[in-house]
Amino acid sequence: MSETNIKNTYGARHVAIIMDGNGRWAKKRFLPHAIGHKNGVEAVRKTVRAAGELGLEALTIYAFSSENWKRPKTEINDLMMLLRNYIQSDLDEFIANDVRLKVIGNYQALAPDIVALIEDAIAKTAHGKTILAVALNYGSQDELVRITRKIADMQSLGEIRSDEIDETLFASMLDTADLPPLDLLIRTSGEHRLSNFMLWQCAYAEMWFTDILWPDFGPEHLEQALQDFANRERRFGGR
Repeated sequence: MSETNIKNTYGARHVAIIMDGNGRWAKKRFLPHAIGHKNGVEAVRKTVRAAGELGLEALTIYAFSSENWKRPKTEINDLMMLLRNYIQSDLDEFIANDVRLKVIGNYQALAPDIVALIEDAIAKTAHGKTILAVALNYGSQDELVRITRKIADMQSLGEIRSDEIDETLFASMLDTADLPPLDLLIRTSGEHRLSNFMLWQCAYAEMWFTDILWPDFGPEHLEQALQDFANRERRFGGR
């Protein structure tokens, strides 16, 4: 994948995706939710491969939010099993295609065996050039609260003055601090909301919404979104 980065003609370095619609995809076909999630994983595989081929430096996907714990226990168990299987089955492909796995959110709160799989995969892909950031047990409000607490602790220890707290400091403490700034947010399934995902990072990101349900999302849709992005004028608050 690293060799294809020079082929990026769209101008976007970092794309994030809210992968929505697995349940509705299954319901339309009178299938269990688990089948929708399983087909959603295949859409992830295709999209990760396409991201490298299209020259993206980073792709962030919203896999499991901090609010998803409210879902039925059977569905959560299915999602966790799919996560285990995905890491185990795709690790060799990540390594072969020069993909670096990164996880944002409080993944340490997941089952110990999943945490071990994640940390092993992170270590083994540490030198990859294309970054796949997976949001697990992630909520943007929680991310901002965690940063605020860290800064408060720094102040109480006399490590920082209030006039030194600014946007640059906050950005340096985000879970995505080592990624390029977010250029484009994609959300599938026709919903037009952020769902507590990367609220700070989305401040000046372009957004692309589609009615396509996530399991039906493919490389052609990612390329369509990037082409739309390339045709937009980004002013970042200016004229």
